[in-house]
Amino acid sequence: MTEDESNSESLMDRQTTGEDRVRMVARQLSEPRTANWIASEADWSHEPTKRVLKRLVGDGILHRDESGTHTTYYPDYRRQAMQEAMRLRDSGHTVEELTDRLAEMKAQIRDWEEEFGVESPNQLRGTLADETLDADEEDRRREIAREWDHLQRRIKIVGFAIREWDFLAPTTEPAEAGS
Repeated sequence: MTEDESNSESLMDRQTTGEDRVRMVARQLSEPRTANWIASEADWSHEPTKRVLKRLVGDGILHRDESGTHTTYYPDYRRQAMQEAMRLRDSGHTVEELTDRLAEMKAQIRDWEEEFGVESPNQLRGTLADETLDADEEDRRREIAREWDHLQRRIKIVGFAIREWDFLAPTTEPAEAGS
């Protein structure tokens, strides 16, 4: 179990209502999911889950996609990225510390590119077809590919937070409407 899964479970345990659990699951989505999947993750029944999801769509927290065989829900990734960038800005880290972290993440990806002779996580996954790899090495490469995907997303968000450091600063002044 990863640290994120452990933290997620402890948060889930603290929630008292099904609606709270659905909202929490929905906000943590990283890919489109069905109402049934969300209900299962939230340990709540399907119909009330659908009602909560409908409200979340109405509030702009989630988007609904009916183009496939099953209706799916996915978060507003822009909103998630902006909220994460604001959390980074408000975390007490300096812009220099975030810049150092950005450089570390990029260096890690360059190390993987050099070690495996690939340019992307999917190319690394493609190396799993090599019949000479043992099970431990296959597991290691799968884990690295997942981490690589994660770092690519983090690089975008941390880079945005750095670029927009001044804009993201907390303010006590109300925003001016339509001037």
